[in-house]
Amino acid sequence: MLVAASACRLPALADRLLLPPALATRRRVGAHPSSRADERPRAGGPGGEPDSSDHRQSVGAHRRSKGGARGYDAAKKITGCKRHILTDTDGRLLAVRVHAADVQDRDGAKLALTASRTSFPFVQTVFADGGYAGRLEAWARAKANVALSVVKRSRAQSGFEPLPRRWVIERSFAWLIKNRRLVRDFEQRPETSETLITIAAATTLIRRLR
Repeated sequence: MLVAASACRLPALADRLLLPPALATRRRVGAHPSSRADERPRAGGPGGEPDSSDHRQSVGAHRRSKGGARGYDAAKKITGCKRHILTDTDGRLLAVRVHAADVQDRDGAKLALTASRTSFPFVQTVFADGGYAGRLEAWARAKANVALSVVKRSRAQSGFEPLPRRWVIERSFAWLIKNRRLVRDFEQRPETSETLITIAAATTLIRRLR
């Protein structure tokens, strides 16, 4: 997403960090240990404004799970839930929604986009993969007031190749999945899963403080 800086926003936005005031007053927030900020260019839009991505992850239910929101994802052949996360282009979590795996990606994305508008109304553009193409683009413009930019894989592409913007969200999922509780779907309520994902994302950010 292209994030339009606003005078009423947190001072940390000048550094393209979405932080509460208590953290924004700290001297510096370090980059991820495996990817220092001074070793790679910042992934931002024109004028130094951060962008964001939207993506989902299908997670299988643990065999001892108590139930809750469950469904079958025919594409990935997984019974469990789907996690939709919205991040900026550095991978910091903006919004998360969890639902049964049998819900279409486009419908799940609407939940995440709607949830993000209260805290991040200045977001202008969302980057997503081909699973979100179609009617969601018109809905995003009309209902969420954002432009949905779908990043598709080239038909001529063979083998693995990182796609623009999309690698950021995959890296965010990799950070989250390092937490043992998120490896499988252990929770009965989607709200509990969303809370644990938020805690895991916050922990990842706090570990960078130095």
